[in-house]
Amino acid sequence: MDILPILSTLRRHKITALLVIIEIALTCAIVCNAVFLVSQRLDRIHMVSGVAEHELLQVELANIGAKADEKARTAEDLAALRQISGVTSVASVNQAPFSNSSSNSGIKLDPNQKQSTLSATTYFGENTAETLGVQLIAGRFFQADEYKELDDVVKAFGAGDTKGVPHTVMITRTLAERLWPGQQVLGKRLYMGSEIPLTVVGVVKDLVRPAIWDDATAQYSMLLPIRVNSGRYLIRTAPQERDRVLKAALEKLKQANPHRVVLQKRTWDEIRDKFFQNDRAMSGLLVGVCVALLVVTALGIVGLASFWVAQRRRMIGVRRALGATRGNILHYFQTENFLLATIGIAVGMVLAYGINLFLMVHYELPRLPAIYFPIGAVLLWSIGQAAVLGPAMRAAAVPPVVATRSV
Repeated sequence: MDILPILSTLRRHKITALLVIIEIALTCAIVCNAVFLVSQRLDRIHMVSGVAEHELLQVELANIGAKADEKARTAEDLAALRQISGVTSVASVNQAPFSNSSSNSGIKLDPNQKQSTLSATTYFGENTAETLGVQLIAGRFFQADEYKELDDVVKAFGAGDTKGVPHTVMITRTLAERLWPGQQVLGKRLYMGSEIPLTVVGVVKDLVRPAIWDDATAQYSMLLPIRVNSGRYLIRTAPQERDRVLKAALEKLKQANPHRVVLQKRTWDEIRDKFFQNDRAMSGLLVGVCVALLVVTALGIVGLASFWVAQRRRMIGVRRALGATRGNILHYFQTENFLLATIGIAVGMVLAYGINLFLMVHYELPRLPAIYFPIGAVLLWSIGQAAVLGPAMRAAAVPPVVATRSV
């Protein structure tokens, strides 16, 4: 019964009503997309790495002056690190997850393909899979006689000698499903470029790439049986032993060769924290924007509702004199706000969809899930009702005699 009088009143205050609708629409459009972006960032921050993060340490060294025999130096370093009490596994690697630097290779299923099927990252290093703690779900780890030295592989590849390169590979479950959906992958063959055939001997559950440009391809990873002498060492130990082991590892490595600079010395928790610091900052910024918009919208509704109460004192007094209760007056303003909020939300949903389409086209973001629209609507309806409650209660508290005498 209040709808027609409300609509009649709003027609006499078109500009004010339009301002409320625009404010709610913009808030709805921005907040829906901002919350979706925050959820995407949080999913990324909690991305599964597939490694034993709480058990891993990273130490990276660089030589000063002339380099010694790198192969002998690496063997000496690995032997020294294995002697440390509490160390369960050590590996010299070419790269590590969440390190922002990635070694990648094009993958083909047929050597005669003109273009690669996809690009996957390649992990090198003896004992890398065991040290990282990846979970083997099919097949086996590499055998000792399958490993080859990186320098020998480079020379063999340059000479066109395919016998001197590795012929086995381990891949992630995600990569296996992408290459051979629903098939048994052990024994399948893939090609790095067109020259190197690799037979899949193992499948690991997860192993994230070092640098992640596209979350959809974050698990496109391979492990190859190649020994490297990079100065990058991964050390696995018990979580409670990490600080002690890291300190002991640095002392051992300095004793082996004091003429080196330590570039990195950190736990994997620190590596993950640094890798995702920009995502956390962006999430915080977007949350701040959402809160600010909602607060501004609520304050705008409070201000406009208070203005309308002051402008309608005579109308309120007349309705009270005709028998309207305080509850009727309160309900009137809440219904009015609900109508304006509904129109604003409807317009805001259209804007939210348009903004999401723009982000999809230009920034390759996924489609905004439909669930965000009803959640946004309920949130804005709730804020609107809470914001108008104070002015509406003040209007309901005005005595009829005072209201009818004021002009």
